[in-house]
Amino acid sequence: MKNSTLFSLVGIALVLIIAYNCLYVVRQIDRAVLLTFGEVTNFDIPPGLHVKIPGVHTVRKFDGRIQTLDAPTQSYLTAEKNYLEVDSYAKWRIYNTADYYRATSGDENSANNLLAQRINTGLRNQFGTRTVHEVVSGERDLLMTDLTASLNAISQTELGIEVVDIRVKMIDLPPNVSESVYLRMNTERQEEAQELRSTGREMQEGIEADADRQQIVIEAQAYRDAENIRGEGDAQAAAIYANAFNKDPEFYEFTRSLNAYIDTFNSSSDVMIVSPDSAFFRYLTKSLPDAE
Repeated sequence: MKNSTLFSLVGIALVLIIAYNCLYVVRQIDRAVLLTFGEVTNFDIPPGLHVKIPGVHTVRKFDGRIQTLDAPTQSYLTAEKNYLEVDSYAKWRIYNTADYYRATSGDENSANNLLAQRINTGLRNQFGTRTVHEVVSGERDLLMTDLTASLNAISQTELGIEVVDIRVKMIDLPPNVSESVYLRMNTERQEEAQELRSTGREMQEGIEADADRQQIVIEAQAYRDAENIRGEGDAQAAAIYANAFNKDPEFYEFTRSLNAYIDTFNSSSDVMIVSPDSAFFRYLTKSLPDAE
């Protein structure tokens, strides 16, 4: 009983060892190639469980997910002959397993070095045709898009690598040119600010002149309308007075005399020297005719 159990355990162990050496799994995220006596016989092994012959077959697996290449800082010359310190990175993944293995032998470090050389050349060409302002802000996105597209086409053919994206993390000026560039940019900003102030003052003067003109026009129109209304009022008042006078001239004269008496003798301290038979006192010295 003990011997049969031992044989069973040995048999199970042998089966496990054989299965371990004859079976292999390719994950969904992996890319793999099969080598027969060192020669590649299958460049595109699909995901799943596969069988190999120990001692004959060798399987090489590579990570098929997106990888990050953090390139070292490099100096590039712009169209203005100014050097810029550029720190960039790239995102890439295996596009064609066969081309990738032929170009790099499946070594990720080798793939990064080859790709970094091509990125360096592409950035140098892109920066060499643009000014500092364009690469910093004006055409930065366009530069990255063009570089990614052109480098992707080359890398797919030569390295079997798909370049997903290339981005510039930081752009710095070398210390020896930073001060001169800063002074030039500061001068440009001051000139632009002065131009904006001059334009603003010109607009202000125009607005103020137009407001003054409108004020004069409005006041003139208001004065004209007031004079017209005042003239119409005076004319109506004169017409009313004339109608009233024509109806009873004697009573009108009497009323005016009474108002003159009130205005003249409205204070006890008032003194008036005039002849009693003056026309001023005619309504005080004679009586009105009897009403018929």
